[in-house]
Amino acid sequence: MFEGSDYPKSLEEDLFDSWFEKGRASLMPYTYMLIIWDELENEYFPVYVEQRSEIQSYEKYGSTPERQSLIAAYDLYSESRMG
Repeated sequence: MFEGSDYPKSLEEDLFDSWFEKGRASLMPYTYMLIIWDELENEYFPVYVEQRSEIQSYEKYGSTPERQSLIAAYDLYSESRMG
C-alpha cells in the first residue's frame, strides 16, 4: 500500500487490513478511517471518525500537529477510498 514517489513509505497490506478490522470492531460507531503519516515517527497510523464532515475539517483545518499529514480516508465498511 502507498507505494511510489507520492508517498513517504510503503505500508504492509496486512497491517492496513488489521486497521479496518479494528475500526469495525470498536464499540464507538466509527464509519471512516483516516491514514495519517507522522514525519517524526516515520510511520503511518489510523484515526477513526464517525462523520464524513470530520474528514473535511481534518483536511481544512489540519487538526494534526505540523509533523503529521492526512494521506487517505476510507469507508470502514465498503473499504473504498474517499475522494
